[in-house]
Amino acid sequence: MSGHTADKLTYMANQIARNMGHDEAPVASVADHIVAFWTPRMIDQLLAEQGAGLDPVAEQAMARIAEGRIPPPQTRATDPAVHGSDAG
Repeated sequence: MSGHTADKLTYMANQIARNMGHDEAPVASVADHIVAFWTPRMIDQLLAEQGAGLDPVAEQAMARIAEGRIPPPQTRATDPAVHGSDAG
């Protein structure tokens, strides 16, 4: 294990957000930075915290990362937008 705790990852994400807060698109910049430089395990660990303790920009960046990690439907047969959902 890398030794990164959830608190440390939250601190790091907030620090990145503060440093990129004046970028033209800070949420995208933070998300891009985290995806480029963090391991999948670090990202998964912070996503598991569901935004707890994150600054707004960092929280939005992690939400963007989470959205991108949802695999797209592989075929029309598995796309709920095409045939509806059988859940629930």
